[in-house]
Amino acid sequence: MTALPLILTVFVACAVEAIEALTIVLAAGLTREWRSTFQGMAAALAVLAVIVAALGPTITLLPLTALRLVVGALLAIFGLQWLRKAVLRATGYKALHDEASAYLREVTAAKQAAVSSRRGVADWYAFTLSFKGVLLEGLEVVFIVITFGANQRDVGAAVIGAAAAVVVVTVTGVAVRAPLARVPENALKFAVGIMLTSFGTFWGAEGAGVSWPGHDAALLGLVPAVALVSLGYTVLLKRTRPARPVAAPAAPAAPEEVPSS
Repeated sequence: MTALPLILTVFVACAVEAIEALTIVLAAGLTREWRSTFQGMAAALAVLAVIVAALGPTITLLPLTALRLVVGALLAIFGLQWLRKAVLRATGYKALHDEASAYLREVTAAKQAAVSSRRGVADWYAFTLSFKGVLLEGLEVVFIVITFGANQRDVGAAVIGAAAAVVVVTVTGVAVRAPLARVPENALKFAVGIMLTSFGTFWGAEGAGVSWPGHDAALLGLVPAVALVSLGYTVLLKRTRPARPVAAPAAPAAPEEVPSS
């Protein structure tokens, strides 16, 4: 795989996580206090940096065959989970993820929480909210960067894709000062799920000793095949989904009897 497809794949995958982290940070900063929010974000980034520094070199030292087998299986599982949720949301079995609603829920909770200062942080709630949001979404970004970069022996390209996604989402969010609710997040997750499943299957099979025809060119057939199967399941579930019962119209009230004189 050349660097450009790797960068684009990591960019799209990390953009989804960055949008969710941005929603939490905006809710904390605009509702509570920006200084504590930035402190929580900085603390989460520091923890993520330590994790990358510890895991990155260790993973790249593993034999490529074993690395592709393990990471391929993890990517396939991860991608199938994304695909499952995207298909269920597309077919109406699961509610669509709405960043605007998620933002309002975070804002409501932030407004109701009491203000308390701890360990030099003026607003502990804003700090912890920002810290947890950035850390949890950041862990998924780290996982994507390390797995894709290590498998292709090009961590630098994966880092470029992730950094570009974070910068684009952050700049856009700061400019509009609102969650990116208009971004078709379910469509992005559908696409990312297809890519993760395809690459995971490809690398896992290689790690197990499978020799793909055309080597990396086999992905040009594998990715569309996974996409077609996923879209097929979407169409099938839409057709078999039971229709919502229509409420029966209320029966007209019986006319009142006029008493005879």
